Amino acid sequence: MIWPQAEAWVPIDDRGLAYGDGVFETVLVRDEMPLLWPQHMQRLAEGCRRLGIPMPASGTLDMLPAQTGPGLKVLKLIVTRGGGGRGYQTPAAPEPRLLWQATDFTPQPRRWWDGVRVRHCRLQLGVQPLLAGIKHLNRLENVMARREWDDADVAEGLLCDSQGRLVEATSMNLFWLRQGRLETPQLNACGVAGTLRAALMQRLSIAEVSVGSQVLEDAEAVWLGNSVQGLWPVARLDDADGNPLRQWLLGDAHRGLQDEAHALLGYPTAPTR
Repeated sequence: MIWPQAEAWVPIDDRGLAYGDGVFETVLVRDEMPLLWPQHMQRLAEGCRRLGIPMPASGTLDMLPAQTGPGLKVLKLIVTRGGGGRGYQTPAAPEPRLLWQATDFTPQPRRWWDGVRVRHCRLQLGVQPLLAGIKHLNRLENVMARREWDDADVAEGLLCDSQGRLVEATSMNLFWLRQGRLETPQLNACGVAGTLRAALMQRLSIAEVSVGSQVLEDAEAVWLGNSVQGLWPVARLDDADGNPLRQWLLGDAHRGLQDEAHALLGYPTAPTR
């Protein structure tokens, strides 16, 4: 049985609460119309398949954006395996729990046009191909990485895995332009395969590469992006101690990919004066 709940008391035996046994999506909704909905549903289905959790009925999910009301909202969907008693063994016949919440959202246009400052994180992501790509509820690595700085001028932290390979930012995917070619990290060992990333890769030639963090210092342009915030060009890159490694003057090289991303999300594609 699937229980769609907007405001819910979650029992202590819920496996999502106890073990992070579940998946979630954060969807940008504009006037009750969800953006990148097919990509979100595809990733949700893949996450449920990998974890062995029955997928909520499409009709149940499809009705939720219409309940968010007018304006720009973020719809968060959580699917847990439901109750499961003590121990890690999963129930033979799980009764998944679907929870949702819609909150008002205001984007940050200054970050679109002026770019952002980012830094490397010391934390390294663990390698686990079985969970790579999906948006599961176990996000403690991201929480710990985000604790590494409290400087409001730093918008994001960049993460490598335990093999030193560049993966993502704490809550956004990573793209860069190198020798005229768009690239993004391979996510077959860890990391979240974002829905904006998926949509851009369906439309553009973006190579997935396995590289170390040094590649960013040689890039002509770097961006961070997700399906809620849009695409932020990186203006400055710092090391984990806050020392600058590279700065970029934002120009035409930064706008092409941003225009593509913002067209998908209904965001402006050029600064308004």
